[in-house]
Amino acid sequence: MKPYAEDLQNQEKALENIRHKLALLPDASGCYLMKNSEGTIIYVGKAKVLKNRVRSYFTGSHNGKTQRLVADIRDFEYIVTGSNMEALILECNLIKKHQPRYNVLLKDDKTFPYLKITNETHPKLEVTRRVLKDKAKYFGPYPNSYAAHQTKKLLDRMYPLRKCGVMPKEVCLYYHMHQCLGPCVKEVEKETYDQISQEIGSFLSGGHEEIKKDLQRKMQEAAEELYFERAKELRDQIISIDAMMEKQKITTSDAKDRDVFGFSVDKGWMCVQILYVRKGKMIERHMSTFPFYGEAYSDFMSYVTQYYSDNPAVPQEILLPDSPKLMKEKSTDVDQPIAAESELYSATTAGTTGITDEKALQTESDLSADPLRVAEARASYAETEPETETQLSGGLEDPSAAALALAEWLDVKVLVPQRGLKKQMTGMATENARVALDEKFKLIERDEERTSKAASNLGRAIGLDSLHRVEAFDNSNIQGSDPVSAMIVFIDGKPAKKEYRKYKIRSVQGPDDYETMREVIRRRYERVLKENLERPDLIIVDGGRGQIKAATDVLENELGLFIPVCGLVKDAKHRTSQLLRGGTLEAVTLARNSEEFYLLQRIQDEVHRFAITFHREQRGKSMVTSQLDSIPGIGEKRRKLLLKHFGSLKKIREASIEDFRPLSIGDKLARQIIAALREEES
Repeated sequence: MKPYAEDLQNQEKALENIRHKLALLPDASGCYLMKNSEGTIIYVGKAKVLKNRVRSYFTGSHNGKTQRLVADIRDFEYIVTGSNMEALILECNLIKKHQPRYNVLLKDDKTFPYLKITNETHPKLEVTRRVLKDKAKYFGPYPNSYAAHQTKKLLDRMYPLRKCGVMPKEVCLYYHMHQCLGPCVKEVEKETYDQISQEIGSFLSGGHEEIKKDLQRKMQEAAEELYFERAKELRDQIISIDAMMEKQKITTSDAKDRDVFGFSVDKGWMCVQILYVRKGKMIERHMSTFPFYGEAYSDFMSYVTQYYSDNPAVPQEILLPDSPKLMKEKSTDVDQPIAAESELYSATTAGTTGITDEKALQTESDLSADPLRVAEARASYAETEPETETQLSGGLEDPSAAALALAEWLDVKVLVPQRGLKKQMTGMATENARVALDEKFKLIERDEERTSKAASNLGRAIGLDSLHRVEAFDNSNIQGSDPVSAMIVFIDGKPAKKEYRKYKIRSVQGPDDYETMREVIRRRYERVLKENLERPDLIIVDGGRGQIKAATDVLENELGLFIPVCGLVKDAKHRTSQLLRGGTLEAVTLARNSEEFYLLQRIQDEVHRFAITFHREQRGKSMVTSQLDSIPGIGEKRRKLLLKHFGSLKKIREASIEDFRPLSIGDKLARQIIAALREEES
């Protein structure tokens, strides 16, 4: 048996096993673990209702990035939890343990440097990437190593903690520069170190204005006493503080420590921005960009959970952005804060008059409510259609439910602001994330010249003067059922998605790939001739010699077209192996690391994705058709009438006897329809 056919057979067996397991899923919250053919965990997710969430992967149609995940699933397992909070924490732990390839993976704390005041008799200030339970004081995280070391360099000049790793026998240069107290030669009181640690903590938490005023006072005193060198040192320190803080954009009057989150998604990528606000001032920011495969808000919350799992520097308040989809649906104009005591609050803010609107932060009023009742009322995703994107988001796509779980876990206040200053802060983070993603894709677009050159080089390798337009074909079926084909178009090395076409196979019975290719080529280029459409410079078929010969025979002997045809051959692992030139059927020599070979990979991946997605859509529709056709008394006319009236099998299954009467369906037949569909579901 050919490897490809064997893979399809194994996939069908795996899907049959999955169908049996889906019937046993519980109506409970928890986490699920998706596995590939090798048993490796490739995705971990959370859900409020496991039965609805996991089933949604195997029903309906999905977008391209989710389809990539679903295509690799061969088995799953699940763990039941007692609440959304437990599911949130468990998901975080499972992701860190298994590092699934399709999950949002936050790198370990090496990505985030911290400043540390050691817990020693004579403490010192150092930059570290390891957070230990050693009673030391940690400050951060900092977005990069440069920011952490620059801050330490400034603090070393301002506060005379020891700099040496091993205590020397005599004083060093730092002592003479007044940057060390000299504990190697004299006793230093613990109270002195405590005061220095407190001042450093105040500075790192945003209290730099008071520190700067104290330095200005000391500078004036030194100048009056004619200690001009000391006065110059103090002046340089003040300049350094101003330089570090000059990028402030947001100022709040309540002097709270906050982490402000925002995110943006585009083309299967997500960018998360974190603004660090300390003592009411934004002091740093951090940006992460990564591909994601689930629902946007759920994957964003996975990122936030992982971020705080190893972060000892939790602020007083966390601001989360609202879900872009839910923002359009909400008509209320209030903050939705979640308190650490699991109480849901409502805050009405004044109109925004500026970035430093004092009233906007002072009008919060605490109104207690039942958090479980509110969370359950808002977590309505379990009631949505299986094929909707909301269903695929897990149990915490509702920002209020997500914030409630996060607040309960971290024991801090978590807000989803709807207006006022805090809304501006999350809006600023979100806008920065959007700009960063736009920049990423614009840089790719600027590389258009390289893409166009790759297409030209590929044309020359095949023997063509130019390669402006490429049309590629791929067939898809499972053991001959629901056969379909798809065509994609690449122009100058880039996909032209408006010109993609789908084909339902009409004349071929059974898994005959060659005849399927003949039918599709015939239908496509008969239309090209009839409507005088633009002809391609090259036709690529997904397959080897048989597919090339079938396509060439139809083009030349039936239609009189002489368009070059090439075949893309895959290896045992279903990856692009080589390009076969039509006519001679010889392999085209291309370096594996060349732009031309990468272009071929993109073409093959894109046409396969497009074909398999269309096939799954058709297969899903045929499954619906077969379920209704198996009911006595339901013919083609009534089947179409039922689907048009109700919209889906789920709604037919949940309908009452009275709902069928407008369709002229009697009560007896209505009972048979409902009973048959419900029996098949169970």
